[in-house]
Amino acid sequence: MIKIVIAEDQRMLLGALASLLDLEEDMKVVGRATNGEEAVKLVRKLAPDICIMDIEMPVMTGLDAAEALQDSACKVMILTTFARTGYFERASLAGVDAYLLKDSPSEELASSIRSVMAGKRIYAPELMDGAYGQEANPLTQREKEVLGLIADGKNTKEIASQLYLTTGTVRNYISVILDKLDVGNRIEAITRFKEKGWFK
Repeated sequence: MIKIVIAEDQRMLLGALASLLDLEEDMKVVGRATNGEEAVKLVRKLAPDICIMDIEMPVMTGLDAAEALQDSACKVMILTTFARTGYFERASLAGVDAYLLKDSPSEELASSIRSVMAGKRIYAPELMDGAYGQEANPLTQREKEVLGLIADGKNTKEIASQLYLTTGTVRNYISVILDKLDVGNRIEAITRFKEKGWFK
């Protein structure tokens, strides 16, 4: 019997996934979590064979949880709506055994679980296309810091003070960031950066 823990912050989907997998003769859902932190605790406590988790969850993301479970014997499968190369890169580095998209057919999930238990790694084909035709992040380390502070809601003056720069220098950085990301304003820059999965 394959023992499974599922981590998903949308409760209806969590229930549906658990019911679906419990219908399989060789699978049993032994734990359900609504965030990454709960998932890590359940895996440590219940020692399941596999943990299926979403990425964007409160308290701790699925990627953070996957990194925290690298020392565990439990296999990790990411099941997400996001086919972002940045996420996929992090998941690969965390050693996840599978990365599937939520719009995959439901029967594919059970067969993927069996394949992972047999030692295979399974990645959604859309991700493989993205990973190999992947755009590199165009921003320098300092530009990423500036954009990160903008995303945290800081204004030009606050960013200048935190990074020990003049406001003029910060404005120059912002203008270079907008130019490199080919966007018109700060909000679009943050959105573009998130879409590409570059916020680590």
